[in-house]
Amino acid sequence: MSLSIRNQLAGTVTAVTTGEAMATVKVRLEGGQDVIAAITTDAVKDLGIATGSAVKALVKATEVALATGAVDGISIRNQIAGTVVDVATGGAMASVKVDVDGGGLTAAITKDAVDALGLAAGTSVVALIKSTEVSLATV
Repeated sequence: MSLSIRNQLAGTVTAVTTGEAMATVKVRLEGGQDVIAAITTDAVKDLGIATGSAVKALVKATEVALATGAVDGISIRNQIAGTVVDVATGGAMASVKVDVDGGGLTAAITKDAVDALGLAAGTSVVALIKSTEVSLATV
């Protein structure tokens, strides 16, 4: 199956915490950074996700926000450090490619945000992704 989701990060499940309806799954990416996915308990069972499972963390580019440093006092669980490798801007929107240790992320953000943050190749950034916006696929 091919997907339009640009962000597909390979990793290994290191923890699963299940609740009645939802679960949080901690995934260690190949580069050593962690991503938390909040998915349904049924999905955990249906996919057979357990500690040690090989998975891909899937995130739409429109669900990736960028900051120029770590952000304190925020509920977003996933803060992944990286370096901008490319910025493609249009009239209103931009596609920003970020190299993170062990893979890459693409963020679809406004051109105004690119300008305000001074994003260009070589800029250090932190990708912010809500755990509820991370889907998992088994490999």
